[in-house]
Amino acid sequence: MLNVFTLANGRLFQEEIESLEALARVKPIWVDLESPSLEERRWVKQHFGLSIPEDAMDDDIEESARFFEEDNGELHVRSDFLIDDPDDPRAIRVAFILNEHNDKLKSQGVLFSIHDEDVPVFRLLRMRARRMPGLIEDAKDVLLMLFDADAEYCADTLEDIYDDLETVSRQVLAGDVTDNKAGEVLAAIARHEDMSGRIRRNVMDTRRAVSFMMRSRLLNTEQFEDARQILRDLDSLDGHTAFLFDKINFLMDATVGFININQNKIIKIFSVASVALLPPTLVASLYGMNFRFMPELEWRMGYPFALGLMVLSALIPVLYFRKRGWLK
Repeated sequence: MLNVFTLANGRLFQEEIESLEALARVKPIWVDLESPSLEERRWVKQHFGLSIPEDAMDDDIEESARFFEEDNGELHVRSDFLIDDPDDPRAIRVAFILNEHNDKLKSQGVLFSIHDEDVPVFRLLRMRARRMPGLIEDAKDVLLMLFDADAEYCADTLEDIYDDLETVSRQVLAGDVTDNKAGEVLAAIARHEDMSGRIRRNVMDTRRAVSFMMRSRLLNTEQFEDARQILRDLDSLDGHTAFLFDKINFLMDATVGFININQNKIIKIFSVASVALLPPTLVASLYGMNFRFMPELEWRMGYPFALGLMVLSALIPVLYFRKRGWLK
């Protein structure tokens, strides 16, 4: 899919592109390629003179090779963007190519983005740019605002985790945590811990990308200050993720503690039963010995007396445990 965006009256507009001739009629500042076909790649190469690298979307590329500048002035940035999908949370690799001066088109900069699936951050930026005139002035602003929207998207995801953990906290701190409920709580905690880790990794990746743009000396004074503000926003997210990890660890320990308490209750039942059955076993073993005169045979009340003595000997430990409060 080929999405082409132009700038008009300080707003970002999406153009319908269905042919090479339609692409030649517009002067875009942002060309977004989502799973581009061979024909769309050919259009980009013919019109912009840009050959999309074959390894643009490789996940196993070296970390140190994700940010570099070509001899012709093209700025290459490969960055990950978070997708907060409850069923399949993941990070999408996006390859950016910034042509600061496109001699073929005699235009001031075009940003190309290549990715395999739709990215929520891109939709967020498009909505912002349509509603807020003057937000974007050139291709570098598009790239900076994408990183800014990514930071805000991570912040919104952290807020959702906060809300979910509040619900989990009320369940755990209520005290009545059964094994089934403990399993649900542990599953929720594991999901939130995984998402928090993904957010932290995404924040680190975005911070590296913004720092690279600041070092490339392509930003003007206003854009440089915007990049510094994005870095401050990213730094503030680190404290929140650290707090969430502490809260998750606390809830994990509390839930495991309740599981241990439930297991101890079961073990206590078996312990009480085993202790309570020891005296009747002793009585039965004594009455079962081969005496010369066996009480249960020589005495008519021998068997009832033996059974009553066994019951009484079993009740004495149970009553003692109950008095001490060990059966609660």
